Amino acid sequence: MSDIGDWFRSIPLVTRYWFAASVAVPFIGKLGLIDFKNLMLIPELVFSRFQIWRPVTATLYFPITPNTGFLYLVNLYFLYQYSTRLETGAFDGRPADYVFMLLFNWICIVITGLLMDMRLLMIPMIMSVLYVWAQFNKETIVSFWFGTRFKAHYLPWVILVFNFIIGGSFVNELTGNLVGHLYFFLMFKYPMDLGGRCFLSTPEFLYRFFPNTRGGVSGFGVPPTRRPVPQEPAAGGGGGGRHNWGQGFRLGGE
Repeated sequence: MSDIGDWFRSIPLVTRYWFAASVAVPFIGKLGLIDFKNLMLIPELVFSRFQIWRPVTATLYFPITPNTGFLYLVNLYFLYQYSTRLETGAFDGRPADYVFMLLFNWICIVITGLLMDMRLLMIPMIMSVLYVWAQFNKETIVSFWFGTRFKAHYLPWVILVFNFIIGGSFVNELTGNLVGHLYFFLMFKYPMDLGGRCFLSTPEFLYRFFPNTRGGVSGFGVPPTRRPVPQEPAAGGGGGGRHNWGQGFRLGGE
């Protein structure tokens, strides 16, 4: 148990709480401690009965059944991997900026969910983060099932097809990808590459709650430092074949 505790404490702060909540809330619904219907996003109940917790719980809840358990575990893995990599990579030492990115993506996804009557928002939220990671690591070579290899830029769309095959829908993945694209475009592409104005900036109160842990310029409008990312070998390095999608890794190798 100490090894599990050490691993959990090694997860960066924001990802740690998001990951823990994404494990706890589905199991609360699975065990029947709370009726799972009270955890889903139902627009009429949000507006008519002011059940304002639903946008939050719908982002953290996913039904765990024999038919959906694998999809849940895959996306939980994506959450851990790509949120950790963003928080310790592009947003290293700047938790307030990372929290703001999550809040922006979450608000966009909630609005889309209310308009499109989407009951569960976990996958769109995770995919929006994965998409942003892929934009920061476009040239990284990733490995997928059956030895397929491609640049990380294509990873969100490959996963969209993958989840469609095992889950039967791509609306959640597409929503997440589009929201991630909107954030990256407004945050970096438009002001940095196209010379437009900066529409997004981290509110000052977030810096009071999540102060920078490193020196340098903070706040949105300045892109996070890009580090050269070399091509990496497939996961497992020497012999184990662990799952490590995103930087040269495979899903199914044991």
